[in-house]
Amino acid sequence: MAANCEECVHYDYDAETDVCFCTMDLDEDEMERFLRGGNDACPFYRRGGDYETARRQ
Repeated sequence: MAANCEECVHYDYDAETDVCFCTMDLDEDEMERFLRGGNDACPFYRRGGDYETARRQ
Protein backbone atom coordinates (compact mmCIF):
# COMPACT_ATOMS: atom_id res chain seq x y z
CA MET A 1 0.00 0.00 0.00
CA ALA A 2 1.42 3.34 -1.02
CA ALA A 3 1.35 6.27 1.36
CA ASN A 4 1.24 9.24 -0.98
CA CYS A 5 -0.69 11.76 1.11
CA GLU A 6 -1.61 13.93 -1.87
CA GLU A 7 -3.71 11.10 -3.33
CA CYS A 8 -5.45 10.18 -0.07
CA VAL A 9 -9.11 11.06 0.56
CA HIS A 10 -8.16 12.19 4.09
CA TYR A 11 -5.74 14.85 2.79
CA ASP A 12 -7.56 18.18 2.56
CA TYR A 13 -6.83 21.82 1.79
CA ASP A 14 -7.77 24.71 4.06
CA ALA A 15 -8.27 27.88 2.02
CA GLU A 16 -8.13 30.17 5.07
CA THR A 17 -4.64 29.08 6.13
CA ASP A 18 -3.49 28.01 2.62
CA VAL A 19 -2.26 24.68 4.05
CA CYS A 20 -2.89 21.04 3.15
CA PHE A 21 -3.35 18.64 6.06
CA CYS A 22 -4.48 15.16 7.04
CA THR A 23 -8.00 15.08 8.46
CA MET A 24 -7.42 11.83 10.38
CA ASP A 25 -7.15 12.19 14.14
CA LEU A 26 -3.85 10.45 14.90
CA ASP A 27 -3.04 9.64 18.50
CA GLU A 28 0.34 10.52 19.97
CA ASP A 29 2.00 7.19 19.15
CA GLU A 30 0.68 7.11 15.57
CA MET A 31 1.85 10.67 14.96
CA GLU A 32 5.33 9.91 16.32
CA ARG A 33 5.68 6.84 14.07
CA PHE A 34 4.44 8.84 11.09
CA LEU A 35 6.85 11.73 11.68
CA ARG A 36 9.81 9.41 12.26
CA GLY A 37 9.02 7.50 9.07
CA GLY A 38 8.59 4.24 10.96
CA ASN A 39 5.50 3.27 8.96
CA ASP A 40 5.97 1.76 5.54
CA ALA A 41 2.45 2.86 4.75
CA CYS A 42 -0.14 4.97 6.50
CA PRO A 43 -2.81 2.77 8.10
CA PHE A 44 -5.50 5.30 7.13
CA TYR A 45 -4.49 5.73 3.48
CA ARG A 46 -7.38 5.39 1.08
CA ARG A 47 -6.88 6.47 -2.49
CA GLY A 48 -9.30 9.11 -3.68
CA GLY A 49 -10.96 9.05 -7.04
CA ASP A 50 -9.42 11.03 -9.88
CA TYR A 51 -12.13 13.68 -9.51
CA GLU A 52 -11.46 14.11 -5.78
CA THR A 53 -7.70 14.33 -6.37
CA ALA A 54 -8.07 16.87 -9.21
CA ARG A 55 -10.49 18.97 -7.15
CA ARG A 56 -7.65 19.84 -4.73
CA GLN A 57 -5.31 21.11 -7.43
